[in-house]
Amino acid sequence: MTQSIVPHSEGLDRQSLEHAVRTAIAATVSVLFARLFKMPESYWAGVTAMVVMQSTLGASLSVSVLRLIGTAMGALAGGLLATQFGPNVYVFGAGVLLLGVLTAALHCDRSAFRFAGITLAIVMLVMRTASPWLIALHRFLEVSIGIVIALLLTAIWPERTLAPAPIPQAPRDS
Repeated sequence: MTQSIVPHSEGLDRQSLEHAVRTAIAATVSVLFARLFKMPESYWAGVTAMVVMQSTLGASLSVSVLRLIGTAMGALAGGLLATQFGPNVYVFGAGVLLLGVLTAALHCDRSAFRFAGITLAIVMLVMRTASPWLIALHRFLEVSIGIVIALLLTAIWPERTLAPAPIPQAPRDS
């Protein structure tokens, strides 16, 4: 017997549709805003907005903080390591290890470590002609734009929670 790893859903409901619309708007506005500031990889703002969008402002904020911390750590490490060693895969591996140790020592959630490693990979391993520090700065700014837009949209247009269905009561014998 095979089991599905995808949870069963009741289909498209109003809340799911509204979340999809909110996320699409946040992603699109983030990309447009990043393009307005002439960010070279504006799509990262849209990707970040999609990662950050949650059902509540509190949930979005906690994801945003982890994303911002991790991105800052990865951008700093990437700028430093790429400047000193170039796109060296072994130095990249050592950098990932050091970021893991550092995020654990700082008591950061593993999500911050994951975002730090992703940013490190983008800054160190994607071949570009620009300075690694400029690439790191752009990456941080693109992610920051996505976070800000997603948080603003979540605050302005919060997801409505559905009232729980009443629990049926058993008839009482008189």
